[in-house]
Amino acid sequence: MRRGTGSKFAGAAFALIVSLSVLSTGSQATALDNSCVLDDGVLTVSDLPTGSSVITCDAVGRVVAHEGLSVTIPEPGVGVLGEALTVDGTTDEFGVDVAEDGTVSYNLGDAPDASGESPTGGADIPAPVVADPEDASQAEADTGSEAADSTSGDVTEDEDSDVLSSNGPCSDGAYTTKDLKEYGTYNWYVGDGGMPAGLSRTDAKWAFYDAIDNITDSSNNCGYTDQVGARANFLAGTAREASINSNSGCGDNDGLSVWDAGDLKDSHVAYTCSWHWAILGAANDLREADVRFNTHDHDFTNVVRSNCSNKYDLRSVATHEAGHVFGLGHVGSGHENLTMYTNSFTCQTTARTLGKGDVLGLRKLY
Repeated sequence: MRRGTGSKFAGAAFALIVSLSVLSTGSQATALDNSCVLDDGVLTVSDLPTGSSVITCDAVGRVVAHEGLSVTIPEPGVGVLGEALTVDGTTDEFGVDVAEDGTVSYNLGDAPDASGESPTGGADIPAPVVADPEDASQAEADTGSEAADSTSGDVTEDEDSDVLSSNGPCSDGAYTTKDLKEYGTYNWYVGDGGMPAGLSRTDAKWAFYDAIDNITDSSNNCGYTDQVGARANFLAGTAREASINSNSGCGDNDGLSVWDAGDLKDSHVAYTCSWHWAILGAANDLREADVRFNTHDHDFTNVVRSNCSNKYDLRSVATHEAGHVFGLGHVGSGHENLTMYTNSFTCQTTARTLGKGDVLGLRKLY
């Protein structure tokens, strides 16, 4: 009898343990399911760290910020990047990529070094650049420099900053790219409201048009022929604005690539926000790119005259921003003569014309 009673109690105890175990397991699963609960308001990269899921965390459409810049988190399979042209030449950019499975990764805007290097920087084009045969002297000069420019993805110019600073635009092969390209035609609009340099919308359109052509036609004075397959097409004026706020934040993409003017962070002369579809094993596919010129804090001119004072040349700035649209990144100190240098100097028109590195970067992509 005692043995039977003991067996009965033992069975009950076992059942209780199993029951508690099931309850405990269920509680843990619930806790795990609710582990990604984001607070209201603007997120940080610590709130939604690399590797997090925007699906699990219900983060699509939320704003995430880093060091004063922000982006609105896009849907899975889409990335967004904001890039600033700054008054002091510092690198200021921030972006987020969302994989098809919802996983997040960030572009935190690491500054290019004196060689303009980045994970995709250098002059590592797959084939030698051929200078325009009509310029024999340039072709001869390029014969020696191209070999150096095509080694293991690293820019090989002298590391001495004084020497780098003295490089002319046609002898400086530095560039960086953003693993982004326009596979089709970049269709763009001019936004509503005031335009830089006090231009009418029509005149602003032509200034922007020329600047974009400088990129798609690889316009340069170095003797390089146009081997860049990038294309662009102006569509119309629009009442829409660039999806860029006054704090240089990239908002939602609406499918329209708009160029306009307005307010940005006071340290930014202009800002480009680009959205792309991710492509494995190839440069990402441009979906939309908006450009805004900071007319709230800075003055622009469309014609640089001898009495110019503290005004940015609109076409130089616009050419730089068009470089971002088509996938070029910044180059840093020592590469001031290139269009994609992090600053566009006031009352200077040199950035309207591409340098060697600018051309090499476009040829790398296109």
